[in-house]
Amino acid sequence: MALNLDLEGVSLGPFPHRWEPKDAILYALSVGAGVSDLAYTTENSLGVVQKVLPTFGVVGIGPIAMEVWDRIGSFDASQLLHLEQSIEIKADLPAVADVETISRIEGIYDRITGASVEVKFTTREARTGSTLFETVSTVFIRGEGGFGGPRGTRAKAIALPDRDPDFVITYETQPTQALLYRLNGDRNPLHSDPEFARSAGFDRPILHGLCTYGFAGRALLGTCCDNQAERFGVMSARFAAPVYPGDLLTTNVWETEEGAVFFVENQAGVTVLDRGRFVYRGA
Repeated sequence: MALNLDLEGVSLGPFPHRWEPKDAILYALSVGAGVSDLAYTTENSLGVVQKVLPTFGVVGIGPIAMEVWDRIGSFDASQLLHLEQSIEIKADLPAVADVETISRIEGIYDRITGASVEVKFTTREARTGSTLFETVSTVFIRGEGGFGGPRGTRAKAIALPDRDPDFVITYETQPTQALLYRLNGDRNPLHSDPEFARSAGFDRPILHGLCTYGFAGRALLGTCCDNQAERFGVMSARFAAPVYPGDLLTTNVWETEEGAVFFVENQAGVTVLDRGRFVYRGA
């Protein structure tokens, strides 16, 4: 097993793809939106214009994501863990879009016990070339370190204000949450196959990190943006601990001048998403 280190700094694409209303609706349902969120969960309610959740961008990059990880090298998929994720929304996301996505391998870093890989995805409208959003994903692949490469820099901790959170929002995930979320395109058996999950060191399938990220995004959209997607700008966070389908997710939010800082914990008080930062669009 080895990583293709020559890909560092290389751009792949553009890869054309398309999303439709049902794709945006599926994503919204898969991160817990429902009958109280009809603007995001239906396309035909009277007097309601369908909107797209801002964090839809993490799946709106299309199938290029899986192709990128395939090109990075041959490794045991059970050893891949999502470390960090960010998204920056440049324009309102339409319910129907023909787009193209370009990926760039920003870095492949040697962390000795494994390798971390950072990939930036830029998605733009195919007709106009206007950028809709950019996402950056960082993963850690256990057992693929020791190749003598640069160590890279680690994300700095974010200082939380010395006061109670301005907002505390708790959502309940469902036992079937991962089975629903995987229909967005991430079919990693870590989230559906008990035997595969055990081989990765978990006692049962875990929830996609990006599903947890989507739940946190809904919390930020509702609290900081009053459910106005056009105000949603940048969201970044680090995945700190696994989440299991059925867990409670509590997002603790402190408002700041430019947006907010936040973290997410489960019902046992374990932090599962930290170093959270949100910035209003245009701030």
